[in-house]
Amino acid sequence: MKYYNITVNGVAYSVSVEETAAGAAPVAAAPAAPKAPAAPAAAPKAAAPAGAAGAVSVKAPMPGNILDVKVAAGASVKAGDVLVILEAMKMENEIVAPQDGTVASVNVHKGDTVNSGDVLVSMN
Repeated sequence: MKYYNITVNGVAYSVSVEETAAGAAPVAAAPAAPKAPAAPAAAPKAAAPAGAAGAVSVKAPMPGNILDVKVAAGASVKAGDVLVILEAMKMENEIVAPQDGTVASVNVHKGDTVNSGDVLVSMN
């Protein structure tokens, strides 16, 4: 657990950040007490895109363009196998499998543009 003091628009907040394993479910925890008035609540997240049927979602770490998709639904993969090639800022980034498993769905196609956090592949 790491603790940070963050100032947003002149308002100071005390936050704590916990690192979890890739694909781990978030753990419910009590919110940290703010040093100043709380910020407005964030809008609820949109529902997962259709076809995201796997237990583990592999998400885009940054916005970019899909240069290549290396797997298909039903393929067996090992941890570290390349799933998708994502181009961002003129660099090719290999998006790899976080664990051994089977590809449940591929939610992108070659040439697609994705945003940070978009589900690229889901695995079981």
